Amino acid sequence: MGVTSLLDAFEAQDETLTLGMPFEERIQLVVDDAHATFTHSKVEGLIRRAGLRYPDADLRRVDLIEQRGLDRGVLAQLGTCSFITRQQNVVFQGFTGSGKSYLGSALAKQACQHRYRAHYIRMPDLEESWAQAKDKPGGREKWLRKFASFTLLVIDEWLLDEPDDEIRSMLLELLERRYDATSTVFCTQYAKKDWHQRLGSGVHADAIMDRIVHNTIWITTGDMNMREHVAQATR
Repeated sequence: MGVTSLLDAFEAQDETLTLGMPFEERIQLVVDDAHATFTHSKVEGLIRRAGLRYPDADLRRVDLIEQRGLDRGVLAQLGTCSFITRQQNVVFQGFTGSGKSYLGSALAKQACQHRYRAHYIRMPDLEESWAQAKDKPGGREKWLRKFASFTLLVIDEWLLDEPDDEIRSMLLELLERRYDATSTVFCTQYAKKDWHQRLGSGVHADAIMDRIVHNTIWITTGDMNMREHVAQATR
């Protein structure tokens, strides 16, 4: 928060509301208003740069919580972002259309509102971004540093396609750098029992799983198709 923000807040102050108020109290109001504006601008910037699939997603507006088998208390706890301070991961697992992407976006937005750097990306786009980094000087190391640095990284469509050896190596390195330092959200159709096979069933699969499963909050989003539900509701 700079001098410009303070001056703008001072100029915007309504004199009819502050008439007769001691100078110290007027200054305190200016500082409070400037800080609120600065915080709002910072949060809006974090949300804009997070690349959310659903920018308007909100954990407080999740529909049909009980009908979908979701735990309202768990969602409320996630909303505090305490899992981030504990460097925990989150998995949203369920059928196509069950709201995984919405929940991932909502959680990333909540992290931004707590002034954490968050980023949302689909697994196919993550792989494409990794492939493009190969042709840039120092590109892959810079890429790893970038994606390892997000306080919260949401990977949607996790394991939609079975990764090849190169992608498995990338995932292992990325998750190793993020392990015990940041939090990652995985949105996936596949239950935990299927992950090892989709990761190739080898030592890379062992190592990747080891860096995810032991410190993760697992949430099943069920089999209700929320896209179909929303479409019917708007007819």
